[in-house]
Amino acid sequence: MLGQIAVFLVDTVVTFFVVLLLLRFHFQWLRVPFQNPAGQFVLAMTSWFVMPVRRVIPGMRGYDLPTLLLAWALEALGLYARFVIVGGEPRAAAIAAVSAVELLRYSVYILMAAVIVQAVMSWFRGYSPFTPALQAMTAPFLRPFRRWIPPVGGFDLTPLVLVVLLQVIAIVLERGLLPAAAQLG
Repeated sequence: MLGQIAVFLVDTVVTFFVVLLLLRFHFQWLRVPFQNPAGQFVLAMTSWFVMPVRRVIPGMRGYDLPTLLLAWALEALGLYARFVIVGGEPRAAAIAAVSAVELLRYSVYILMAAVIVQAVMSWFRGYSPFTPALQAMTAPFLRPFRRWIPPVGGFDLTPLVLVVLLQVIAIVLERGLLPAAAQLG
């Protein structure tokens, strides 16, 4: 029972910070403005451990490499801790590969959540401080679909198409790549 509690707590804390780090990476990559409540929260929660790493590891071609590497290292550390708690024998290659696939999976779910929240918010005409951030985050992914799928009866179906595609990608990651990555080592 104590082992389950420890695994749950490690998973919760690690996932929370990994998702925040991925949000920071994606916000910077997609040029999402940080001048909104979500952006300010992400910066406040991650700057304390991103800034020291930036002094050692520079960004690469406009990408926030230190933040991405921190997310990957934190996910790997969480997986290692889970193995230690349950008494398994961790393999470095498997942990590294599974951590990378998990980052992809979390990224898919972040985008899926942004598309769904933006679609729901579009039903209400009021302004929200999150609207510009959601727009900047989802527009590059919705744009290709909007070229080919016209609105039907005044409804934009592209968010639905993108969510379905993202769900297919998530299934491939969870049932295909994740088990394959776990077999490494």
